[in-house]
Amino acid sequence: MKIKKLLCTVFLVLFTIKGVAQKERIANADKNYDKYAYIDAITIYEKVADKGYKDEKMFQRLGNAYYFNGALSKAKKWYEALFEMNDQQEPEYYYRYAQTLKSVNDYSKADQIMDKFYKKAGSDQRGVLYNKNTNYREQIKANSGRFEVADAGINSIYSDYGAAFLNNKVVFTSARDTGGIGKRVFKWTNQSFTNLYAVEWKTDGSPEEARRFEKSINSKFNESSAIFTQDGKTMYFTRNNFLDGKKGKNSKKITLLKLYKATLIDGKWSNVMELPFNSDEYSVAHPALSSDEKTLYFASDMPGGFGQSDLYNVSINSDGSFGVPKNLGQVINTEGRETFPFVSGDNELYFASDGQPGLGGLDIFVTTINTDASLGSIENIGEPVNSKDDDFGYVLNIKSRSGFFSSNREGGLGYDDIYRFTETRKLKCDQTISGTIRDLDSQIVLENVKVNLLDDQFKIIGEVITGIDGTYRFTVDCGKKYAVRAAKDDYETKETTVTIKQESGTTSLDILLEKRIKPVTIDTDLAKTMDISSIYFDLDKATITQKAAFELEKIYEVMVQYPEMRVDVRSHTDSRQTAKYNLELSERRAQSTIAWLVKKGIAPARLTGRGYGESQLINQCLDNVSCTEAEHQANRRSEFIIVSIK
Repeated sequence: MKIKKLLCTVFLVLFTIKGVAQKERIANADKNYDKYAYIDAITIYEKVADKGYKDEKMFQRLGNAYYFNGALSKAKKWYEALFEMNDQQEPEYYYRYAQTLKSVNDYSKADQIMDKFYKKAGSDQRGVLYNKNTNYREQIKANSGRFEVADAGINSIYSDYGAAFLNNKVVFTSARDTGGIGKRVFKWTNQSFTNLYAVEWKTDGSPEEARRFEKSINSKFNESSAIFTQDGKTMYFTRNNFLDGKKGKNSKKITLLKLYKATLIDGKWSNVMELPFNSDEYSVAHPALSSDEKTLYFASDMPGGFGQSDLYNVSINSDGSFGVPKNLGQVINTEGRETFPFVSGDNELYFASDGQPGLGGLDIFVTTINTDASLGSIENIGEPVNSKDDDFGYVLNIKSRSGFFSSNREGGLGYDDIYRFTETRKLKCDQTISGTIRDLDSQIVLENVKVNLLDDQFKIIGEVITGIDGTYRFTVDCGKKYAVRAAKDDYETKETTVTIKQESGTTSLDILLEKRIKPVTIDTDLAKTMDISSIYFDLDKATITQKAAFELEKIYEVMVQYPEMRVDVRSHTDSRQTAKYNLELSERRAQSTIAWLVKKGIAPARLTGRGYGESQLINQCLDNVSCTEAEHQANRRSEFIIVSIK
């Protein structure tokens, strides 16, 4: 706006006012159920960890198991162990660890962890927005070209802005001088104080002559930015702190802005009253109504906000009273200016901001008001509505997809001008995340899985329960990062991150859940059940290392849990070295493994075993065959086969 040079004036304020968690369900194994026994992997891991064994994956699983169920103080123990072992984790773990530290009132350490988190993921709100939108110019470009724009035909050489629909009229704000002996001039601009004006359109689309709105509304001070109920019988508008001939001032002797309400009675606007959340000490301005007219949105620099001017909403009760104003939060508000809200009939909130990434000055942005009153992602509506100058005061008729906005861009007639537009293509990029939840081992689809959608700050923003087909679906915003978390009794909770494309379509994300209560019976390999890929030994040795002891501790705990279980220990090597050497080495390793378990207290009669060397390779990696190290590693395996269980 060209009037932004008046930053110290009251007039400018019309435009730029300063701005119980779930309990753990760790079921005891059913020792005899359809000839299967069940092992709770998390319980086993916790017993192993409590004995001092350290493993990053184990600590992550234990921490997540409690964190996802809201037991933050318990999760803290395992995240703390994770960071003591290796403090170079993914950003999500910094965030979760900080949250768990807060749960035990260790805010000092939580702040330290959050500092590291923000170094990885951003800190300051405007910095966050920029870092999240380093390609914002490309995003704005993708959103541009959707409007036909023209001068509204109602502008003067003064400031004209802030259109609103009233039946077949448009009501707007103007500083134009319509003459008269009692003309009052605002000394800072040498223009008349702003008043509300109304204009009708002819059948050929041209405007009639604009006329001042009713005297009962226009005063000798500034009025601006009105909004009307759909029946045209109630209006809300902005005015300087002036009512019933009395002018109010703040502690610095400045007259600020307030919101007022008026009612249409017998064709006249009457009962002008100020709204109860006004104050002499801060400004409240630029009203907007929700589509159901039960919520009023506005801009204010009241204490407790995030920036120079924040957006708020307040409920309108059935008896006409008002609730307590609520700040819309940092999803939308920045340290800069957020102002001129407007809610369309399809629950889209448009507003002007210089804190969100834009082209310059105030740009117009849009977000969706969800059914739970939360806000969707913020989108710049693009050129030609937005420009390098101030663009604000956007209003839209959703039936015709046409409306008005205000701008002080070059080429206008006055200080600020009103432009009309027709939207030729909707902004919304339609995207969904969908997939099927299956059992990792059997590939059977899983029903009754709780699937949560989380935003990039890991706040839950959606939830569904899978049906008999095991599928889920969420509507999401294009170009954003989300996490999908799937949880089901007797399975390990799994969380997967996904970035949505900047185009309409469907993002497929199938999820495989691993049983935490795992069935075992005769011929079950406990190594596979307990996720033991190998028992590691030093090169050419059969001595049990610390890493091997960690894996064997899992086998030990299972055999303690089932005292009648008998296990056959089988050790295998790859094909490198001679067959005789490998057979002897694997035999020594099998016997060392048995000896370790016996020393821990497992009866010798419960253990058998032998080495198989390279005689049972599971791939093509024979002598003189070129294989990768990973392929050779697959052959260097240990098996713990259950031979009997009661």
